[in-house]
Amino acid sequence: MSTTASSTGTGSGGGSSGATGVPSWFTSALATRPTVSRVDVDGSSINALSWGDPSLPGLVLIHGGAAHAHWWSFIAPQLTHGFHVAALDLSGHGDSDRRARYSMEAWSDEVLAVADHLAMDRPIVIGHSMGGFVAMVTAALHGEKLAGTIIVDSPVRRPDPESEEGSRGRAFRNPKTYESLADALEHFHLVPPQPCDNRYIVEHIARHSLRETQLDDGTTGWTWKFDRRVFQRFMREERSEYLAKVKSRIAVLHGQFSAIVTPDVTDYMADLLGRNAPFVEIPQAHHHLLLDQPLAFIAAVRALLADWEHSVPARPVAMPDAVAASADEPLG
Repeated sequence: MSTTASSTGTGSGGGSSGATGVPSWFTSALATRPTVSRVDVDGSSINALSWGDPSLPGLVLIHGGAAHAHWWSFIAPQLTHGFHVAALDLSGHGDSDRRARYSMEAWSDEVLAVADHLAMDRPIVIGHSMGGFVAMVTAALHGEKLAGTIIVDSPVRRPDPESEEGSRGRAFRNPKTYESLADALEHFHLVPPQPCDNRYIVEHIARHSLRETQLDDGTTGWTWKFDRRVFQRFMREERSEYLAKVKSRIAVLHGQFSAIVTPDVTDYMADLLGRNAPFVEIPQAHHHLLLDQPLAFIAAVRALLADWEHSVPARPVAMPDAVAASADEPLG
């Protein structure tokens, strides 16, 4: 989730669009309307947004816990110069259906189903926070179906921040209902807590985090879209094993001031990856670095994607079956 930050600064820079203080790059990005799709995955309807030319290589963006696809809607249009970009609402989040039970593996299936629905052949996946764990699972179990994986401030060795808060009952145990949209927006905050100067981004994702609901007196109120049950079992996930078994090329982005991806965490993750993956620190960013430094984040992602287009991975990666079969055939 996100925060009611008091500042209205523009953070990563860019021209301002008048007295609102909202930079022009942000308003231009939101003006690029996505295509909306519904994809059935094991009986649940999954909501997906997509931008760009479907003939280009695929890129799938995965949000964090209690979040939604619109965390990426101001980022995705900035990546369409070379990619067909998608962002989905994982089940139990946003405008997707809820399930009786959630797992990282089931969410991984949703990521691949959305990519398949959009005819993406071996997409790159990028996941933030809890979404980073979904990306890890996807790369470990189905690495041959991916061209790469980027993990964004997802700490391996301890619970992800949303699940940690949810397990303690402080953040997500009893999502409340509010009489007005304004009242609900005032209660929107980041988990884990952090400052954020870019209020215009916070307000954007806050509005997409809420849905109308019927109150006991018959009037309309507002409540959060996410299902609180998504956090019930993730303390037991074997994330270290999944990260060590990743079968695609991989990179890790993290915030300079992240309270959860600390130097000891990145050192441990680097060991699990055999010291063969780049770790990129985003300056002046906390855990929610997409909000803190969006343009620096976009630049870092663009640089990684450009490098991957022209380089050979240093760590072993899985090949699709057809490619592996071709490689085994005798020459001449």
